[in-house]
Amino acid sequence: VVVDVLDADGARLVIIPRKADKKPKVWDIHTLRMRNVGGAQAMPYEATLTNGVPPGEIFTSGRFGPWQPDAPGTTPLEGKFTFDRADLSVFKGIAGTLAARGTFGGALNRIDIHGETDTPDFVVNVGGHPFDLHAKYHTIVDGMNGDTRLERIDASFLNSSLVASGSVLDPPGHEHGRPVSLDVRMDHARIEDVMRMAVNTSQPPMVGGLTLTTKFFLPAEDRDVAERLRLDGRFALAGARFTNIDVQGKIDELSRRSRGEPERKDRVLSNFSGRFTLADGRLSLPDLTFGVPGATIRLAGGYALKPGTLDFHGTMLMDAKISETTTGFKSLLLKAVDPLFNRNGGGSAIPFTITGTRKDPSFALDYHRVFKRGNTP
Repeated sequence: VVVDVLDADGARLVIIPRKADKKPKVWDIHTLRMRNVGGAQAMPYEATLTNGVPPGEIFTSGRFGPWQPDAPGTTPLEGKFTFDRADLSVFKGIAGTLAARGTFGGALNRIDIHGETDTPDFVVNVGGHPFDLHAKYHTIVDGMNGDTRLERIDASFLNSSLVASGSVLDPPGHEHGRPVSLDVRMDHARIEDVMRMAVNTSQPPMVGGLTLTTKFFLPAEDRDVAERLRLDGRFALAGARFTNIDVQGKIDELSRRSRGEPERKDRVLSNFSGRFTLADGRLSLPDLTFGVPGATIRLAGGYALKPGTLDFHGTMLMDAKISETTTGFKSLLLKAVDPLFNRNGGGSAIPFTITGTRKDPSFALDYHRVFKRGNTP
């Protein structure tokens, strides 16, 4: 028996997973029209339905079948889709309204999807700054259990872009969604764009060119995205400057004094590089290097995102001696302490700490390391 046209408005699609410990996947279908149902050929169809998470409206059309009763996963399909008004605020810590479109083909247990998304008002709540996020992607989805391989994602926002690949898999015995695991690379990015995600200020604290590689892992937990996100990678900043005039002025002065030219009035750019990890809302920087003309600063420590607290210790390596960072009578007096800060190869090494908060940092000389024998490199 072949049914020429089948209308099944108000139907429900239920996919029983292969794994016994997993719940069925359920979609409420608003409208469904299929043709040539029951024949040995593919069935053309059109459907509108509501997605569960994130909630949004899907329209899809294409060809499905013929159905393979002995091996349902091998049933062929192809088509196109749109996904509109997807509400991302159901995920704790982010918000925005996503729209997607694309094409798909293959078999039910291996659906090859090419698509793109637009989220004009994407926001990470801890930063509080909406921005336009666009992405193109190629994924492979197992329609029998929802497991997804992210073959390639090309995303762009503001003046930055990234490339990522990874997976969204359903681990055994887990009932709170699927963890996301990615390898992310940013070769053309700006630090001010990234800071808009994580720093709730009217202007980003810093601007400059950014390159970055990181492991990205987002466990399926009932917590804010900023608290459960885990990162492990390396970064470099080139030609960076601070947007706060007072802070940048201190960096300029640091560079001049470190070169032994305290009277000079030039402006400088900074370079940063190092490794970083993020876990439980805390950013750790175990080997940060910060360079300006005349000085290199080596830092290690951490920053808590939500309280905004700082806990760093480091060493500033200067080309000049301490007494050469000023002039006149002060320079003469400082000659007495030059030996405390001398380093191998000339210049000075000054140990220090940074504590307090991002808005009110406290810089102090680390006296313990000053007087510790053999501390200066």
